Amino acid sequence: MARCGNRLLLAAAVLLLGVAGAKAEDAQVNTIQDVFRHLRTCWKPPPPAKARPLDITVVVSFNRAGNILGHPRITYESAEASDNDRLQYRIAVMEALQRCTPMPFTDAMAGAAAGRPFAIQFRNRKTSPPTQERRV
Repeated sequence: MARCGNRLLLAAAVLLLGVAGAKAEDAQVNTIQDVFRHLRTCWKPPPPAKARPLDITVVVSFNRAGNILGHPRITYESAEASDNDRLQYRIAVMEALQRCTPMPFTDAMAGAAAGRPFAIQFRNRKTSPPTQERRV
């Protein structure tokens, strides 16, 4: 099962590097709240026909120019998700990051955010009981 999860993460990371998408047209990002707000504008969950709704969290860092620094890391997925659900949501997360980068940081925010990890939650379920979490 761990090998399958690693393959899913690798496939999602490859998509991040290879997907060309339109950049989000938002005002400059000047606060931490603006980072999350900006990313929400880029989020498009998979349609229900492709995957059941789930919650997923990714940790990502940016450089001063607003580009992704290193590799985003999935740290949480809903426990009841199938391998297909996980793959579809990992792809959607990587596509959202691709659409939103480079992050349009102000000069002040670029210095504050550079290299710092952000844990971004993409919630697509109404409730997420803590007893059903699956940490990855």
